[in-house]
Amino acid sequence: MGTTQLESAPEPKYWHLKTVIGEALDSDFAVGEILPNERELAARFGVARATLRQALEQLELEGRLQRRRGVGTTVAPPRVGVDVSTTQHTWPGVAEETWQSMDASSAVAPPAVARLLDIEPDEQVHAVRRLRVTQGQPVAAELLYVPSGSVPELSAIDTPTGPARARSVLRELQRLALDGQDRAVELGSARADDAKELDRLPGAPVLVVTTRYLSEGRTAAVSVATYRADTCRLTFGDSGDLVMAS
Repeated sequence: MGTTQLESAPEPKYWHLKTVIGEALDSDFAVGEILPNERELAARFGVARATLRQALEQLELEGRLQRRRGVGTTVAPPRVGVDVSTTQHTWPGVAEETWQSMDASSAVAPPAVARLLDIEPDEQVHAVRRLRVTQGQPVAAELLYVPSGSVPELSAIDTPTGPARARSVLRELQRLALDGQDRAVELGSARADDAKELDRLPGAPVLVVTTRYLSEGRTAAVSVATYRADTCRLTFGDSGDLVMAS
């Protein structure tokens, strides 16, 4: 069998540069240290800035570098292990040690979420926003979409705004019997609102974990959680229902 075109293709220049810079990070820079600007780095390694940018983006994706607002590009610390196991069959909001309720509002769910919930595209749902904090730093921002059919008694409750309203939605959701959960993970780019809460730049690489909460044979709620790809190493315990989205 002959050599394929892929096998004979040369290594991209930025990929080789990524390796060279990675070795420099290990020997010449400390965790948290700010890297020189792109012009200085391009001159140091004798490459075009476009090539340098590709290498830096790859290192950021791999968790070696962080781009911080108003600071620049810094050497990243080791990734933090974050458990997203589905072995804990609990509704969101039951264990509040890692998730903080931020706000809740009425909103139209994104089309993909509306399909998972089996609701009309323009139907209003409760959107609960939460923030996950690990070791004192925000690592994930979540939007939990709850259709009114899952919390029918909520409309009769005087729900305030902000975190109190978020807790009211979660409390009503927990009245349902939870049959199980399933999750899918995919690579994405940080939206502006998530980036702000996670101290990232818009468009930075993130890990998006979508969770369906099942009750009485239907999807009762959908969570879309955005995790920092540069600091998080997701772990799934002993659960066997992980789906890697393509």
